[in-house]
Amino acid sequence: MIRIEGLQKSFDKPVLNGITLHVPKGQVLGYLGANGAGKTTTIKILTGQLKPSRGIVTVGDFDVAREPAKVKAMIGYVPETIAVYEQLTPTEFLRFVGALHGLEDADVARAAGKFLDFFELSRERDQRMSSFSKGMRKKVLLASALLHRPKVLFLDEPLDGLDANAVVQFKELVRSLAGDGATVFYSSHVLDVVEKVCDRIVILKEGRIAADGTMDELRAGRAGMSLEEVFSSLTATEDLRARARDFYDGLKNA
Repeated sequence: MIRIEGLQKSFDKPVLNGITLHVPKGQVLGYLGANGAGKTTTIKILTGQLKPSRGIVTVGDFDVAREPAKVKAMIGYVPETIAVYEQLTPTEFLRFVGALHGLEDADVARAAGKFLDFFELSRERDQRMSSFSKGMRKKVLLASALLHRPKVLFLDEPLDGLDANAVVQFKELVRSLAGDGATVFYSSHVLDVVEKVCDRIVILKEGRIAADGTMDELRAGRAGMSLEEVFSSLTATEDLRARARDFYDGLKNA
């Protein structure tokens, strides 16, 4: 469902340095990396917001650079920044998103009601989002991304702002979507959730793939390590725990 071949992207300097990656239907892919590794840039290219400097990117059967509108019609996307029209109510916002996807009003109303119930926003459905908390706005964004039953779902830090109960619900929802055939491209710094939800994990370092495999495959030769420890071993240039301890000791002795 997602095919990336030799993807490169540069701004003032190279950000992506030749990414090649294939993601099949129904897979939940965790896409990880330190800040600046190229995660969000990759997602923006896959969703048609940025053009690659070089390489081929397809979603479904469509070349993203040549047919971005067709790609956008089949995907759901939750960006890292919580971007909603805050002067609208959740009902109005979801009706607007449904219209963009060409859905019938009755179908939008039915689906919107179910999602707002699921995310516990029914009482606020006709309240302007300018008064909403960060987590409430994120729930509306998640609902808007799923409203049209996308074949491919792109999630960039989807848990940011969600409370613990919403995180539990969301994890189960992602697994259910994948079980029903949706492909999920999941970028997050919340590594314990990635470890539990994702079928496969890709770790970026300086715009290149440093590791690609299941959790068991990433642990090979690293017996007993958590994903957090595997991630640090691949991306950090020094012992982060020792550095934190040394830093604190320096503060005490200053």
